[in-house]
Amino acid sequence: MRTSDARDRLQTGIPWQESIPAHWKPMRLKDAVEGCSNGIWGDEPKGDANDTPVIRVADFDRLKRKTLPHQTVRSVPFDQRSPRELHPGDLLIEKSGGGELQPVGMVVEFEGETGSVCSNFVARMRPREFAHGRFLTFLHAHLYDRSLTKLSIKQSTGIQNLDSGAYLAERCFLPPTVEQIAIASYLDAETVRIDGLIEAKRKLLDSLVELKSARITEILTGAADNLVPTGDVWIPRIPRDWTLKRLKHLGQVRSGLAKGKKHDASTETLELPYMRVANVQDGHIDLSNVATLEVAADDVERYSLAVGDVLMNEGGDYDKLGRGAVWEGKISPCLHQNHVFAVRLDDVTWAPWISALTRTAYAKFYFMNNSKQSTNLASISQTNVKEWPVVLPPEDVRDQLLEQLTAELKRADDLIVHVELELEALAELRAATITDAVLGRIDVRDYMKK
Repeated sequence: MRTSDARDRLQTGIPWQESIPAHWKPMRLKDAVEGCSNGIWGDEPKGDANDTPVIRVADFDRLKRKTLPHQTVRSVPFDQRSPRELHPGDLLIEKSGGGELQPVGMVVEFEGETGSVCSNFVARMRPREFAHGRFLTFLHAHLYDRSLTKLSIKQSTGIQNLDSGAYLAERCFLPPTVEQIAIASYLDAETVRIDGLIEAKRKLLDSLVELKSARITEILTGAADNLVPTGDVWIPRIPRDWTLKRLKHLGQVRSGLAKGKKHDASTETLELPYMRVANVQDGHIDLSNVATLEVAADDVERYSLAVGDVLMNEGGDYDKLGRGAVWEGKISPCLHQNHVFAVRLDDVTWAPWISALTRTAYAKFYFMNNSKQSTNLASISQTNVKEWPVVLPPEDVRDQLLEQLTAELKRADDLIVHVELELEALAELRAATITDAVLGRIDVRDYMKK
């Protein structure tokens, strides 16, 4: 229920709190807390009484604006720990870190035992007696979503640093304490309800993605009763009238040009666009962000793409490995980097089929098991790509299956986009609900009675 009497509201002139109930009290953000105390990182734990739990930015639940269960322990002497100890209900603000898509300055509520401290990238803010910690957390969430923290960010060497003094000097309005508690109770209940809907939609989205992947494999590997053994470990059975060949028997697997190659002053060079791993998506080429590369004029022909080449990623994140798409020649000339193979087929009519096969479960399994892996990255060699077993149906069957695949993928993608839009709408509803509540647009009198 929303308040309806505009005469009871005050126009503040503040972009992030345009109007608020007239009885709310004006102040600065810093007036609602007992200072902003920087944390400490300490030393390696020693297994003694100085070992102390330390809350890092990684322990922030960025959706629920609370701390996650934390396990980091550091050695912090009592005299350094005592003035920094955290109490349940303290607010923690991220002072250093962040990034382009995740600006520094998020505030969460500490949930844990007294005795922990926060790291040196975080600062503690303890609410004053008249300020309810959970209400302040939601207020800061609204301000963060309105990008207020960006006004107080100082950038240095790729790390964002929040000028907490400047940020906390911003104006705000607080309702009476009992109303703060009611608003916080309302928001805790409403955000839990919305989060439940979001979780259900995410599970539905995951199921749709899995179903889509399963159908690609089922259609392109000949899921039928009339199957015969192939003797190949990667795809042991195929339809009787299909064949199995190594990719190297269907054409050339061409390596790309390494970035940063040095050229002497006498070499004639050109600046040309080139395809990177990020450009090769599942089944299509993304031309929204095409980089350029300096190449020797004599190398242009060798590394240029031809219409009908199947581009396949040599490496990257696990989900990018082996990913393929057909080059349609929308940019000419265009090169490909050394992390993208160009498969030039003897019969270019098979290009859409080879590209589609890279999306099957057996192909992904082959690429992953034959790759070199380190941390979150993987790469597959040119030799292993050449040895990839490719299933080949008769040409008329191939064309029918590709047509069927296109139709089914469109239906699946339409459903996926629909659910993604619903998720975006729920995220916007969650943010709008917080905004409406902390600006006093929602009648919370029923929660004040509880």
